[in-house]
Amino acid sequence: MSQILWVDDEIDLLQPYIIYLKGKGYDVTTATNGEDALDRLSESVPAIVFLDENMPGMTGLETLQEMKRLHPEVPVVMITKSEEEHIMEQAIGEKIADYLIKPVNPSQILLCLKKHVHQQAIVSEQVQQNYRQEWGDISYMIDTASTIEEWQAIERTLSKWDIDLENSAMRSLIEDQRTQANAAFAKWIAKNYESWFINREAINATTPRSDKPLMSHDLMKHSVFPLLDKGEKVLLCVIDNFRYDQWKTIQPLVSECYTVRAEEQYTSILPTATQYARNAIFSGLLPLQIQEMFPHLWVEEGDEESKNQHEKELVQTLFDRYRRRESFNYWKVNESDFCERVIQQLKSSQAPLNIVVLNFIDMLSHSRTESKMMRELANDEAAYRSLTLSWFRHSPIYELLRLASEMGLTLVLTTDHGTTRVKNAVQIVADKNTNTNIRYKVGKALNCSSKNVFSIEQPKRVGLPCPNVSSSYAFCTGSDFFAYPNQFNYYAQYYRNTFQHGGISLEEMIIPLVTLVPKR
Repeated sequence: MSQILWVDDEIDLLQPYIIYLKGKGYDVTTATNGEDALDRLSESVPAIVFLDENMPGMTGLETLQEMKRLHPEVPVVMITKSEEEHIMEQAIGEKIADYLIKPVNPSQILLCLKKHVHQQAIVSEQVQQNYRQEWGDISYMIDTASTIEEWQAIERTLSKWDIDLENSAMRSLIEDQRTQANAAFAKWIAKNYESWFINREAINATTPRSDKPLMSHDLMKHSVFPLLDKGEKVLLCVIDNFRYDQWKTIQPLVSECYTVRAEEQYTSILPTATQYARNAIFSGLLPLQIQEMFPHLWVEEGDEESKNQHEKELVQTLFDRYRRRESFNYWKVNESDFCERVIQQLKSSQAPLNIVVLNFIDMLSHSRTESKMMRELANDEAAYRSLTLSWFRHSPIYELLRLASEMGLTLVLTTDHGTTRVKNAVQIVADKNTNTNIRYKVGKALNCSSKNVFSIEQPKRVGLPCPNVSSSYAFCTGSDFFAYPNQFNYYAQYYRNTFQHGGISLEEMIIPLVTLVPKR
């Protein structure tokens, strides 16, 4: 039974309301002045307070201030005869839940209770009911998907329900559907991936073939060059390891200064790892082409140096090939202090294109693997989204986007790949020169007993470098990850429930590409 505290110096006139509410199952406690109201509040904490603004002694606003000091979590609805603007502003400034003008009717009171006491339960029940009705449709979408557009729609739908059901008892159902979807998606990728690179002309095409999805190496030509051609100044913001559900989480904040012009998704190349996918974005080339055309800009798997240290040079090669004369800025942000410097440099920039790479989410993913504390803070997808939102709200990146909006820059917000939470370890045998990523392997004599692994035996056919004549690639699908037989149980336990990338899943491959325009 929800308890209501109703404070009004004419409480006797409100008896019909009180009787009505008690008939609805509410426990109503009353007070005729501010002092008595605070005494009642000290005895028990109600679910909501209805507070008269004009009372003798302590005014409603004075009582409100003291109530918020004692119990800031309790919603207070101010009821007043006055429609003066300054009183409303004071009440709103003190964080009232609602504001009603006398005379009020029972339906207004009941609506306030539904809104401020029962909203979460009502919304949760409605969301669960909606998901039950849509569950069969989603399963049908998964079973019949045959194009990249249909898989994109599935990822959007699953992400929506991931967010809506994150605190629901039905959480396990949406997780099961995502598992089902990823299993079917992996089979579809295995069947179709090589056909997207069937000949050299397709690899080098300026625009994707009609049967080939928009991929990493198409992004600049598809989403940035046309804006520059129209004379727009552009901020390309690449957030490493950024998923579609994370974009939907931060969208309300971005929307304070930007309006979405186009929300798309594109498909990351394999492996879904920075060395391959992000270098492909900035060069407009597949990894094999980078290695062949610019060997000094390609870093092999076994090399100790950073795999993405030549991104600015790769952008320049892309501009040179297309004979583009625009100037551009490139910044890679790993820490807040440097972002502050980027903000200052952007203020004076006259370049048509400004590129910012943000590594925070990638750093979060890695630190979560290595730190027990971070595992506790981001123990599931909902917490992972929450940390992303908190970072974005409090980081200088938020200020950077505000500045870009004020400068009139069109914003292209995207990523190089997503990430997925891994759960199941599968054994793989490989030689000592094989790479360390646990979602994909490249090397000689790869041997894995799992049927869920996708292998590419002829890497050059899909635009991937081949370190040795007999090298092949193996990719984990769904929530699997690789572990070697030596100390298998240790590594299976160590990496289980960590966020990883490099393999095949909707979260890793179907990723956001959003074009936004400044709000004027």
